[in-house]
Amino acid sequence: MKSIRVRFAPSPTGPLHIGNLRTALFNYLFAKKNKGSFILRFEDTDKERFIKKSEKHILNSLKWCGINPDEGPDNGKYGPYRQSKRKHIYKKYIKYLLKKEYAYYAFETKDDLKKIRNEYKEQGKLFIYNSLTRMNLKNSINKINKINKINKIYSINEINEINEINEINEINDFKQVKKNATIRLKVPASKTIKVNDILRGNISINSNSLDDKVLVKSDGNVTYHLANVIDDHLMKISHVIKGEEWISSFPIQQLLYNFFNWKMPIFLHLPLILNPIGKGKLSKRNSNKLNVPIFPLRWKDPIKLTTILGYRELGYLPEALLNMLAFLGWNPGGNKEIFSLKELIATFSLKDIHLTSARFDQEKIKWINHRHLQSKSVSDLTRLVKISLKDKKIYFNNDQKLQKIILRIRSQCTFVYQIIEKSIYFFKKPRLNKPYIKKVLLLTKYKQITKKILFLIIEWLKNNDKNHLKILKIFFYKVAINKNINISYLFKVLRISLVGKLIGADIYFIIKILKTNDLLKRILNLIFLLT
Repeated sequence: MKSIRVRFAPSPTGPLHIGNLRTALFNYLFAKKNKGSFILRFEDTDKERFIKKSEKHILNSLKWCGINPDEGPDNGKYGPYRQSKRKHIYKKYIKYLLKKEYAYYAFETKDDLKKIRNEYKEQGKLFIYNSLTRMNLKNSINKINKINKINKIYSINEINEINEINEINEINDFKQVKKNATIRLKVPASKTIKVNDILRGNISINSNSLDDKVLVKSDGNVTYHLANVIDDHLMKISHVIKGEEWISSFPIQQLLYNFFNWKMPIFLHLPLILNPIGKGKLSKRNSNKLNVPIFPLRWKDPIKLTTILGYRELGYLPEALLNMLAFLGWNPGGNKEIFSLKELIATFSLKDIHLTSARFDQEKIKWINHRHLQSKSVSDLTRLVKISLKDKKIYFNNDQKLQKIILRIRSQCTFVYQIIEKSIYFFKKPRLNKPYIKKVLLLTKYKQITKKILFLIIEWLKNNDKNHLKILKIFFYKVAINKNINISYLFKVLRISLVGKLIGADIYFIIKILKTNDLLKRILNLIFLLT
């Protein structure tokens, strides 16, 4: 097999969607499995939709997931890796297409095209700019314009040099519209275009159903259709793996490869990711309605000034997100469902990608996250918990005790933040709720005895080592007998003072983890509340 080179080429027009993240993941897995190269390239020629913060969001999302490019904006010998920086490269290929009459100038404005589409719509027809309609439109191959040599023009600026136009009105017209000129692909009439997708097999398309796609916009920027083909060829891309939504542009790319006489990469279009109810593609619109996160990281919309939380902020582990995305359209067979990134690389094969669309399952990713959380090393979890605690301005520097807390709590948790939620009383004293305490401790009846129990515990803690748990247990039972109360009530009183609620870890474990001074302070807080 020749050297494997794949690329992920997002457009920085918004945050990275998990559908695009899956595309990046499949490219990455295929490259790494075959000791190939994974290239990151930005398709940033759409200036109308360009969002400056988008590129950073994409880069940070890939970094968080551990999908690190071998080549990209920061390194690589086939750069630049931003299409906006490659205009000088595209220029000679545009000239070639014009010279060979594989492309032509079109002079319609957006308003012109809108009007034409509306006219067709009123007649119940669909307007397609192609061989069936182009001769009645404003373009450089329209015989009505009587400009036989316009195909020899290599740039829009050279329109001024045309001196063989006989009618002065035509000259003025072209001077007026030259700023709005686009360059379109000249799709041949009534041809069967054959393409091959390794997932779908051979596909045949009648050229009359295709648009003469715009290759160069009126602002001089090259469009996706042309830039992709040129960049993939020059960057020696061997396989193009992208979403099913791009399959409509497949025959256009095939034509361009044919026109340039270049060998086409191997193509694979991934199946769609459906929303949780299985009806329609998972999109931002329906994800909001279904309360399904679709971004890896938080996105602050610079236009709407809203913030949408990503999987990271919601507590998901990157390896769990990748594990879930891998199984949306791919399955290696067998019963194993939990994979690390290394295991995915070792197992991945294009042959195991399915043609049918995959339904996103929010409950499944929670289950996967739980499994990854349980399998994480305690040192990794300690690091993650300390980061989360620091975000809350809580600094707990005893790693040995923190690891014991994590080992005690994590089986109950799906997310890292739940470890903190379920163990927060280890890190900060609880806020005591008087009405709640009055109810659960039956203070109208046991207020005085409760205070006496608490004072006895304080006295014992001051004079004994709390870590002698056997002696402490004997003491608790003696207090219960002497005060004629059930031992369970004593533990209730103690738990309320230490935790604030009737929840939490084993009471002896809590006593062992907390410092004696912290135990005394918390018990005193309850006494003060009872006075």
